[in-house]
Amino acid sequence: MANTYFAVIDVGKTNKKVLIYDQQLRVVDSAYESFNEFEQDGIILEDLENMTAWIKDQLRLFGADYRIRVLSVTAHGAFAVGLDKNGKLAMPPVAYTNQAGDEFREDFFNTFGDPVVLKKETGTAEIGSMVNIGKLVYFWKKTWPEKWPDLHSILYMPQYFGYLFTGKAGAEPTYIGCHTYLYNPKTGAYSSVADKLGVRDMMPSEIKNSWEILGTISPDFQAESGLPADCIVTMGIHDSNASLLPYLVKGFENFVLNSTGTWCVAMHPTTTTEFSDEELEALVFYNIDAFNNPVKTSIFKGGTEFDTYRTILEKIHGEKQDPEFAPELFADIIRNRELFILPSIDKGMGIFPNSEPGVVDRREMIDLEKIIEGQVIPTFFNDFDTAMAVLNISLAIQTFYALNMAGFDGTGTVFIEGGFRKNLAYLNLLGALYPEAKIALTKMEEATSFGAAILARAAFTGSTPKSTASDFEIEITPISSWPLPSLKGYISEFDRLTRG
Repeated sequence: MANTYFAVIDVGKTNKKVLIYDQQLRVVDSAYESFNEFEQDGIILEDLENMTAWIKDQLRLFGADYRIRVLSVTAHGAFAVGLDKNGKLAMPPVAYTNQAGDEFREDFFNTFGDPVVLKKETGTAEIGSMVNIGKLVYFWKKTWPEKWPDLHSILYMPQYFGYLFTGKAGAEPTYIGCHTYLYNPKTGAYSSVADKLGVRDMMPSEIKNSWEILGTISPDFQAESGLPADCIVTMGIHDSNASLLPYLVKGFENFVLNSTGTWCVAMHPTTTTEFSDEELEALVFYNIDAFNNPVKTSIFKGGTEFDTYRTILEKIHGEKQDPEFAPELFADIIRNRELFILPSIDKGMGIFPNSEPGVVDRREMIDLEKIIEGQVIPTFFNDFDTAMAVLNISLAIQTFYALNMAGFDGTGTVFIEGGFRKNLAYLNLLGALYPEAKIALTKMEEATSFGAAILARAAFTGSTPKSTASDFEIEITPISSWPLPSLKGYISEFDRLTRG
């Protein structure tokens, strides 16, 4: 394997990346770019053309310096491409940020089934207007009926790039099983929604392992990129499942991966696909991991919530550094049970669907919109440190509910990735919320691309991802538990206030 390199194409919603890994799974080079959505005829589209051109350019440039033998693609889980029989776009590249409207939503569920019934069948929760790919495909059909007869095949984002590189179409479980409405995890096959849409035959009939080889690059792409003619391409993987893969490979048991950012995503490997009545109403669903096993998942917009209130506070106080962690201040707030920030930024979204977003200031409920518009400012917002403490308490409690809904029993390990790793208050509060668990930070800066690199190595060696377990370590920093005897009372009041 001397002088062998793997290229990972990591298509995030905001950032697109191409990273070069050596055979020891170390990043040796990388390139990053972002592409803005654009509007056409009132519909928001992804800049697929320029994004594709940039990725191909980077592979050509990197290929001049590195002998790249494998391409592995990972992507965010809310984009599909519709192709005609000639392999050209049959449908515009619709972005999931479109708001299709209440009439479309009602039409979708009237046509395909009640949302609760579909959730039980597909393991899918309704995430916004267009995040579920089944809705995206129906949007194509309703918006462009004249184009619909030309639709020949549907590929998910990783497999679309695989098709561009090899000329072959494929499917693997992690992407088709990530809140699409098109897959039934109980049967391991396409769902009733796929049948009612009439698209079962437009998707690959065989669902292969994520690390299997889709194909060797085509002669046309080889000439275009200059990559070795024997360069292979993996089936690809959904980004959250790519981040989870290293922990599965290392054999961790009874753990939950808490990935923090704009969306806070809690992923807990399990063996069932069942929901409680409370979970049927919340943003709880099942992913399918690279080994075709269910992963109970809960999500909420923790990063968005943090940024929203941080912006409000900066308008009052100007730019300020996050305050130092002050245990006495947190203990007082929790003991007094008078100050609360309630979820969520988007009402009805997340794990508290009935909560009214806003602030409780000593029994007075203040609507978030009034705060944003500057009509009312909670009195405790005039103290920056206190307001930030209440915000972090809220986010930690939301995480607590999210992890519990993901099936975490409080006795294993919570791995923290993403932006909240640097938030000492948030981390200490999680330690207090889970006194019997191990709260641990990881140093996986590029967890998503690293998971895709594991697939590349497995494909190249003709093995499985688990064969790479001895090739890397996950650096873990434990967070000490912090006793807070009044916390249960605060959580009880928080729960009452968010029930709506």
